[in-house]
Amino acid sequence: MKNDTDTESEQSTGAPEQPAGRRHVLRAGERWLRQAGVRLILYLIAAYLAIRLLPALREALEDLERPSWGWLVVVFALEILSEMGFVVSWQAIVDPEGRLVRESGARVDVRVAWAQLGAGMFIPGGSLSSVGAGTWLLHRLGMPLQSIAERQFSLSFLNTAVDALVLIVFGLALSVGVLSGERNELLTALPAGVAAVGIALALLAAARLRRLGGEARRSRHPRIAAGVATLGTAVWDTRMLLTHRRGAKSVFGALAYLFFDVLVLYFAFEAIRAPQQPTFGVVVMAYIIGAIGGSIPLPAAIGTVGGMVGMFILYGVHRDTAVAAVVLYQAVGLLVPLIGGGIAYLLLRRDFATRPTVAEPSR
Repeated sequence: MKNDTDTESEQSTGAPEQPAGRRHVLRAGERWLRQAGVRLILYLIAAYLAIRLLPALREALEDLERPSWGWLVVVFALEILSEMGFVVSWQAIVDPEGRLVRESGARVDVRVAWAQLGAGMFIPGGSLSSVGAGTWLLHRLGMPLQSIAERQFSLSFLNTAVDALVLIVFGLALSVGVLSGERNELLTALPAGVAAVGIALALLAAARLRRLGGEARRSRHPRIAAGVATLGTAVWDTRMLLTHRRGAKSVFGALAYLFFDVLVLYFAFEAIRAPQQPTFGVVVMAYIIGAIGGSIPLPAAIGTVGGMVGMFILYGVHRDTAVAAVVLYQAVGLLVPLIGGGIAYLLLRRDFATRPTVAEPSR
């Protein structure tokens, strides 16, 4: 186990761990991939049985049994583009200096980003588990923990802020009739207003947290103070990303991550040959509001499925059609990160396996 001096030296220099430490990361990743594959099979079996055994969902199953294969290719391609948007944003925020690439000579940044995406699909906690997995992996690869925490939270907050801003724009556009679809104020203007208030409160809280963190550093609880300051700094940095030119790449990636994923859901209705196709504005609203259910600590984003289906029903989409489209959307969103994460792991393993083995530092 490292002593305090070793830990401080590692965080201050940011020196990467030796290949033996990286092999530890790969072994842990291999165990995760095996568990993820088993869980995926169990989830698919459970979903199939639920649809088969519940009479209300049998029609939804029939819709999934006669998909349009052309549209299935489209939705898988769109999901890949969405995940690549996340990777672009991840690179711009988590590793803007390109340090992982310089030190490894390979696109380790892309592979770690894909691994982080996959982790959120199977570990309860949704996006929080994804952040935790990415933080652990980056720290094992030698990046200072405080820097990782600030950047990972900034990435998460940026995606949330983009969702909120898009919700405001589309909610108001539907409310005033600029976009076709739902006109009910409770389902359009109200969510937009709540999102606007949430952004304002987050900015106020960020300023307060930064001030409290600075004051608490002189208190008896420096670790708590550091955590508070990290959250405040992350929110504040997110504001800077949204308002300054230097954040253009990260914002572009976050927008691509959102809108390509929304298109996957939109065209999922086409893929199941749905008799009722909701408008794009309605899909955006149901997607963002329904995704709040993903914050419930359930694996495979099951909470997201329930939230989106519920919102589509409120927007007037037939229950069975909504279930079939959302289940297809979720299946695509589950398979792409799993496959991408598996490929990333294999590439990481090949890269590190070709490096000479050196002794681990004293512990």
